[in-house]
Amino acid sequence: MSVVLYGADWCADCRRLKFILDKHTIAYEFKNIDDQANKDEMLALNNNETIIPTVIINGKVFKNPDNNELLKALSIKEAKISTHNTIMIGAGPAALAAAIYTTREDIETLLFERAVVGGLAAITDKIDNYPGFVDGIPGLTLAEDLRKQAERFGAVIELGEVTKLHDEGMYKRLETTSGDMYAKAVLIATGTDYKKIGVPGEKEYYARGVHYCATCDGAFYRDKRLVIVGGGNSAVQESMFLTKFASHIDLLVRGGAFRASEILQKELETKHSDKITVHFNTSTDEIVGENGQVTKVIGTDSTTGKKIEFPTDGVFVFVGLVPNTQFLQDNGIELDQIGFIKTNDRLETNMPGVFAAGDVRSGATMQIASATGEGATAALHIREYLSGLPKT
Repeated sequence: MSVVLYGADWCADCRRLKFILDKHTIAYEFKNIDDQANKDEMLALNNNETIIPTVIINGKVFKNPDNNELLKALSIKEAKISTHNTIMIGAGPAALAAAIYTTREDIETLLFERAVVGGLAAITDKIDNYPGFVDGIPGLTLAEDLRKQAERFGAVIELGEVTKLHDEGMYKRLETTSGDMYAKAVLIATGTDYKKIGVPGEKEYYARGVHYCATCDGAFYRDKRLVIVGGGNSAVQESMFLTKFASHIDLLVRGGAFRASEILQKELETKHSDKITVHFNTSTDEIVGENGQVTKVIGTDSTTGKKIEFPTDGVFVFVGLVPNTQFLQDNGIELDQIGFIKTNDRLETNMPGVFAAGDVRSGATMQIASATGEGATAALHIREYLSGLPKT
């Protein structure tokens, strides 16, 4: 079998694929796209799409495949039925912190992750507000350290997707891409994903100039122009990060003011105003391209009603997050009107033995520090719940 992986050391999804390949002892050649020759080779193979990881398996191209797609392409079957004390769905900061607590209490714990270990934290360039790191810490480094700490105490991380959750009394049954799994207690910590703006061209030019992750794709735009859509903390923070690469950035803010924190606004104004032009009261109406690549964004100035065009080589969208709870639809778990999981003061859902923590929980503050705190709290309540079950 011939396997070639095009990626980069700073790419979290590349590490995810390496983990799977190494786990199954699949020999592969890694080509770092920070080398221009490797980058050009990758672009030629995947129809000029700027997306990593790109994997070539026996001559067939796979662009950032999910775990199940990769396993299928490698002809690897992982179907099995297993029983556990605790299964945590997701392996972001909340679940990893919870796993540190449960495993230290000798509670056997499996974490089931469908994407990148560390969640959105792993693809955040720099985390500046996590306590204990005076100079901040790269998101990927924090995610790796949390993973190593949880594994040191005995947590096991499996890559795959949970598609259904069923209450079968003392045990909960999880339908997964690795077969059915059973657990006495479950922690849902699936976090959130990037929200789309839903304009013409957004879907058509995904990975051909439209992106949602600055640390994943920013390096493709060295000395090029960018448009960034959004006015919250993420938009401002990621705009400043992208000045490392872009020659100029047009930041389109739909409202008349930022929703970002004052400290981020001040940093943008004092340190990055030479490279970032902010356009308030500006909608994003259409993303336009030629020959398969983005060339401009068309917007409207809401104060005048006039159309405006922004020539650009790429577009990054940062307009909020949506909860990863699609697998819970019609499963009996109570969700709020947006789709976040409702819990009581013990972080337990309406399904006994099923808990939720982190960004996926209704009322969460969407901060890494609070997610790890909720993970620890949920772990303590899981321990209490398990101690009250009949001995088997």
